[in-house]
Amino acid sequence: MKTQVNIKIDKDVKEEANKRAKDLGLSLSSVVNATLKQFARSGELELSSNPIMTSQLEDVVIEARKEYELGKTSGPFDKSTDLIKHLGI
Repeated sequence: MKTQVNIKIDKDVKEEANKRAKDLGLSLSSVVNATLKQFARSGELELSSNPIMTSQLEDVVIEARKEYELGKTSGPFDKSTDLIKHLGI
């Protein structure tokens, strides 16, 4: 049995949420429904935003890219066993 819920939200929020849902191949209704189902099941509400790298992590990424460009990295490996063998495990 289905029921209807009427909520008031900011127009821009609705448009952006609808766009993101469509990008995932979903309707806004299905996103809201899935969120409410998860909340009803767990009693938890998970909220997040796009992750923001710390300056320390940015430095690590820059260093890793430089090593990759200089050919100082290993791999890629086609099989996990090749990686394990390379690591000497």
